[in-house]
Formats: sequence, structure tokens, C-alpha cells
Amino acid sequence: MAKVILYKIDGTKTGDYELPDKLFAVTVNPELVHEAIINQEANSRIVIANTKDRSEVRGGGKKPWKQKGTGRARHGSSRSPIWIGGGVTFGPNLFRQFGKKMNKKAKRKAMAMVLSDKVISNKLVVVEDLAFPEAKTKFVSKMRNNLPGSDSSAVIISAKDNQDIKLAARNLKKTGILPAQSINVKDLARYDYVIASKAAIEAIKETYL
Repeated sequence: MAKVILYKIDGTKTGDYELPDKLFAVTVNPELVHEAIINQEANSRIVIANTKDRSEVRGGGKKPWKQKGTGRARHGSSRSPIWIGGGVTFGPNLFRQFGKKMNKKAKRKAMAMVLSDKVISNKLVVVEDLAFPEAKTKFVSKMRNNLPGSDSSAVIISAKDNQDIKLAARNLKKTGILPAQSINVKDLARYDYVIASKAAIEAIKETYL
């Protein structure tokens, strides 16, 4: 079993905390972690650019001029792509698909690798609980100053979607907040440190083991 130091939010060390090897002591494969991040970014990409082809452009129902006798090239519609104001040929549209597929086991393996890397580099900080006197930024800031990695970026993982902590932490620089059920490879890798409560670790084990 992997072990980390257990803290209180005031920075006091209270002993060691054991973590399951299947999630926190996995050999890191950078290629798999990279693939998982690329997969997540591709699946979260929003398609914005959209052009209209000749069937979608308004107007152009009438033939511009008769077929023969004018000396000009024949045309059937002013909405042709070769006309100004006409449709766009092979332009971007909302039907494009950027999503990628990745095996669920591989995704979970990649997340376990990121968590294991945090343990190896002593950047996983486990606290007994995230109980603050009030849902105010100053208390979360004080906790961050008391714990390791106060000068680095960190993501705080709560056992569930805690709106009070989310509101209290959102004004802090280089600090994120995630519920245990929503952790992902990209956010775990983006932040330098991970601060998690014991309850959050238990929720992670229940969800992903």
C-alpha cells in the first residue's frame, strides 16, 4: 500500500494515510496519459464555424438570364459557389465530428498513472476533512498557505459537489475545485498539487476501483 502524510487544514501532521496500489502506485506511461488528455480535449471541443452550401443560401431561385443568346456563360442560379454571395464549397459546418474513442479501462489506467505520479513526487496532499468555519475565501487561502505547495497551482478535491468550497476557492489564483466523482486526467495533470480530503479519497476508491 502506498502511503502519504495525513494533514489537518491548519498544516498539522497527524500520521500516515494508506492508499490502494491499484490507483496510487501504478507505473506511469507518459504516452497513455498523453493519449487520454488528447482524447478528452477532442471530445470536449465545441464546433462553432459553420458555412452554408448552395442549397442553404437564401435566394437564387430564378435563372439569372436565359441559357442562350446573351454571349455570356450559362448559369442556373446566382447562389452558385462561383458567384459573390453564393454558397461555400467544402466549408466548415456544424456536422463535423472531432471526438475520439478510447477504451474505458485505458482512461482509468491513465488517471491512476497521474494520481500515482502525484504520490511519487510528494504532490498529493491528503487532509482529514475540508470543514471550514465559513464558506469564505480567506479560510481556503489560509489552508493553502498551511499545506505543502502553497506557491504552486493546486486542485482541491471534495467528496461531493460542494458549492460552498467552490465559491470560496474560485477567487484564489492557481486553485481549482473538483468533486471526487468528476476528476479527470486533464485537470489532475494541469495542476501541480492535488489536495484531497479523506472522504474524497474514499469516494475516488468507490468510483474508480
